[in-house]
Amino acid sequence: MKVLFITILFFILMTGSKAENRSFEFYEPFSQFQADRGALGRKYTLRETYEYYERMGRLYDEWLGFLDQRDFDALSVSGRVDYLLFRNYLERAKFLLEREEEEFMDVRFVTVFADDLYRFIRERRRGKNVEGRQIAGMFHNATQLFEKAGEELKGREPFENWMVADKAARVVRSLRENLEESYEFYYGYHPGFSWWVEAPYKSLHAVLEDYEELVREHYPEEFAGDDGSGIVGRPEGKESIVKRLQFELIPYSPEELIKIGRRELEMAREEMVKASREMGYGDDWRAALEYVKEQYVPAGEQPELINRLAEDAISFIENNDMLTIPDLAKETWRMVMLSPEQQKVSPFFLGGEAIRISYPTNTMDHDAKMMSLRGNNPHFCKAVVHHELIAGHHMQGFMNQRYKPYRRMSGTPFWTEGWALYWEFILYDMGYPETPEDRIGFLFWRKHRAARIIFSLRYHLNEMTPQECIDFLVDEVGHERANAEAEVRRSFTGRYDPLYQLAYMIGGIQFSALRDEMVEGGEMTVKEFHDAVLKENNLPVELLRALLADEFLPEDFESSWRFADDSLHE
Repeated sequence: MKVLFITILFFILMTGSKAENRSFEFYEPFSQFQADRGALGRKYTLRETYEYYERMGRLYDEWLGFLDQRDFDALSVSGRVDYLLFRNYLERAKFLLEREEEEFMDVRFVTVFADDLYRFIRERRRGKNVEGRQIAGMFHNATQLFEKAGEELKGREPFENWMVADKAARVVRSLRENLEESYEFYYGYHPGFSWWVEAPYKSLHAVLEDYEELVREHYPEEFAGDDGSGIVGRPEGKESIVKRLQFELIPYSPEELIKIGRRELEMAREEMVKASREMGYGDDWRAALEYVKEQYVPAGEQPELINRLAEDAISFIENNDMLTIPDLAKETWRMVMLSPEQQKVSPFFLGGEAIRISYPTNTMDHDAKMMSLRGNNPHFCKAVVHHELIAGHHMQGFMNQRYKPYRRMSGTPFWTEGWALYWEFILYDMGYPETPEDRIGFLFWRKHRAARIIFSLRYHLNEMTPQECIDFLVDEVGHERANAEAEVRRSFTGRYDPLYQLAYMIGGIQFSALRDEMVEGGEMTVKEFHDAVLKENNLPVELLRALLADEFLPEDFESSWRFADDSLHE
């Protein structure tokens, strides 16, 4: 009887009313696309080849064709949002793929003579039987060809800059790594292969490693990109930044966003001066900040502090009836410590189900220990523990796995980081930072987020160097220098999307504006608003806005929500 009841209940939940069913019109297409993409990615591991770019481009075209055949007018509000979300994801993926392919075509000559090796790798996918002597001869000939190519490269005109050289080196690396996988497939299993091929392969592998390094260094020294900071990133340029903003549904120019960042930075500075006066430091906010930094807890006591701050934030949120927090979400978060090497890139917290703590370890030198202690003091931590756990990243991840999980595929940092930053806004306004020292901690991070808009965009617009970005964080925000260096290194060499760092503050402003519309406008309570956001999963905030307002978007929808115009007013 119990089994029958569960079966009936499951059927009701899965079928529901017709309207409820239509809210999942794209659940299967999203899942099928992800399965297709994963299968192709596992098959076509030679990433830097025409074969890979052509096949993945065809995948995106096939699914764009699928969307073209859907009756958009027959879709529900949720279905229209998913349609637009899916189309935007595919168009963005195709744009980035085509840009990568253009870069590949400019440098493919570095391995164009290695057709035999590429054929060997492709035939290995289906386990073609091989003749060891033939493969040994092929590897021997390829070794000579790559040695010759290396000598010819030395006399060839250098690549335009280090980024072009790095792309060329990745072409070589893709070949080398796939060749290694194919060699290991046969080695030991195929006796004729092992006896003949082992020595020629080792020679070829060594030559490929040397050739890859030679290619990577083949650019004019003046275009190395290192301004003395030791940080070498990849500036995007304005055209690409504008295109990326369009895909993120942010209808602002880079210059307008920089203006918003400057305005937010100035407002945070003014608030910090007020807190400084309460502490007895007058208008010298830097002196007040120095005092706050010196309030760090002794080594060994940081995890206990983090636990207390996490519990305090949860209690504050629940006592003010701001969000429904499942008991399991409160139960399952945990801690890990970041290694000294990891702290060079992440000098503060990282979050999610596990909050990753930065704090000094025994192997750090004295200066590094002091900077880590000062940069992770209790007042700074109070401002961001909830950002990493509840109601921030842990809560997001917990809910994303349980509500409309198919939307995670097309997630955006403007939702991920914007939501977590939004809680810094709302808790500050509600008086969660009880002392001026706590407010200094919150405002330090607010300045940090505003500064990220400015330095990340200006770097990608080729208006600031990494060293200038470091100096900016030290002078305008009050960072410890080592922590500023780590922040800039993380921003430009940590494989982050070029818009990722500005997404914190801009996404937070989006959520604040949306809350004002929905809550202040009387559409829902603040708790209903927060719960609804998390149950719609990760998507651009303007599309979330349409869902919450039950707005039928047109098929030719373009972003137009000017959510931050007040920040542009002088």
